[in-house]
Amino acid sequence: MKLKEQVLTLLNQAFEKRLDLFLIDFSMDTKNHIEIIIDGDKGVSINDCVEISRAIEHQLDREVHDFSLSVQSSGATAPLKLARQYPQHKGRTLKVKSEGSELKGKLIEVTDKEITIEWSERVPKEVGKGKQTVVRKETIAYNTIDQAQIVLTF
Repeated sequence: MKLKEQVLTLLNQAFEKRLDLFLIDFSMDTKNHIEIIIDGDKGVSINDCVEISRAIEHQLDREVHDFSLSVQSSGATAPLKLARQYPQHKGRTLKVKSEGSELKGKLIEVTDKEITIEWSERVPKEVGKGKQTVVRKETIAYNTIDQAQIVLTF
């Protein structure tokens, strides 16, 4: 069995033991540098990364395969790639690019097919001078999202 196939098999076995964790990205170059990016339903700790790394590394023979392995979380500012990543970010501010437009707002609802974000904006009053603040909401289907990122606020 090729190294890549072995690693993917071991990775799937590790995820079967940890159902709260899931794969975001996997890459392996010609020099056997393996990079695995994971996320979890409640985030990812360093211990989670170590656990996945050990589940793979301890099953491979370095005498047969010369490789390097990196297991890491997707990161706070990394784009959200899977629908499964959204629920843990409910209540946070997102920047979403969808069908040529960009919205920035608070993630208020997450379903199997879509997300809803809410934001405030100042618009001219219908009667008289000045502006008023209105709350807008938009529901966006996952299949129309080009990119979504968490906006960190300090």
